[in-house]
Amino acid sequence: MSLDADRLERLREAFRRRWSRSPTHCARAPGRVNLIGEHTDYNDGFVLPMAIDRDIWIVFAPRNDRQVRLWSADFGQTSAFAVEAIARDPSAPWSDYVRGVAWALAERGIVLRGLDAVIQGEVPIGAGLSSSAALEVAAGLALLTAAGQFISPTELALACQRAENEFVGNRCGIMDQFVSALGRRGHALFLDCRTLHHEHVPLPAGYRIVVANSMVRRALVDSAYNERRAQCEEAARAMGLRALRDADEAALESAKARMSEGVYRRARHVVAENGRVLQAVDAMRRGDAGTLGALMDASHASLRDDYEVSCRELDTLVAIARRLPGCLGARMTGAGFGGCTVNLVRADAVDAFVPALREAYHAATGLAPDVYVCDAAEGAGVSDL
Repeated sequence: MSLDADRLERLREAFRRRWSRSPTHCARAPGRVNLIGEHTDYNDGFVLPMAIDRDIWIVFAPRNDRQVRLWSADFGQTSAFAVEAIARDPSAPWSDYVRGVAWALAERGIVLRGLDAVIQGEVPIGAGLSSSAALEVAAGLALLTAAGQFISPTELALACQRAENEFVGNRCGIMDQFVSALGRRGHALFLDCRTLHHEHVPLPAGYRIVVANSMVRRALVDSAYNERRAQCEEAARAMGLRALRDADEAALESAKARMSEGVYRRARHVVAENGRVLQAVDAMRRGDAGTLGALMDASHASLRDDYEVSCRELDTLVAIARRLPGCLGARMTGAGFGGCTVNLVRADAVDAFVPALREAYHAATGLAPDVYVCDAAEGAGVSDL
């Protein structure tokens, strides 16, 4: 795992100032952007995310006791806990993601030991790029390394998902943690969220992924995310199915009378979105960027109209992007209610696309978007220092 030398030295120095010794390891885990397959993961469906070259680092050193001491360079805050008595910290909610992972690992029978850590991230918080999953996966690697323990990347992703579901209280699916742990440079990750079968699919040559942050903050636990999940479960029950993964359009239409209009439309999005993911994977295998872009456009319309998780700012960003030269497709990404859009843009058009998108969005909303040209990055890892 290669590390940026300047960033590493800043974190080493912060660690020495905070804990009066030197770190021994660095754990790194990337955020992600989902190309297509939104709100399908917790329905046992299909997703197509990629790990991005924006990540969270934890520099750390093991302790000889069972005390975990954390310093967040981003929040300027310390939080500490003992691994045999893990509870949430209302004064430092960012630490709950680390605490939750320690709890989930302990629940798996892993004997943890303490560590000192400094945490710093470059994944925008609240933007829908899975800063929480990146923190969880990096924390899991740090805790395991400090304890001299190892589990597979898949087991790590599952433990991190459990931490977020049961400790933090956000009922997320497996996608975010899985791609953070198992991403591959230059590839998206096609994942079957029921079986965890996965395949690395190369991105189309000659195109870049551009992520635009609407600057509308979203809070997953407090949003309508959990409500949407409950509506999907209600739709599956109305069809007598384990999950919406098992539904097709015919089954949905036959059960429509047993659902409210809102529940029906939520299910219609999920059924169609699963189909779009499979079509997108097939298009990427053929290097067909045009079809991938059209599927992204259709996904946004479905998320806006049937799943109702978009907002005016996201719709504005998508509409602007589609008008700009070189953009083949645009959609909101993440849980919604704000956050980011993902855009498929010809590589030779990116330099003009980015400032044009910024200028037009600012003119329309008064907001100045952060725009990131992203490369598909490698998944999480640990380095000795």
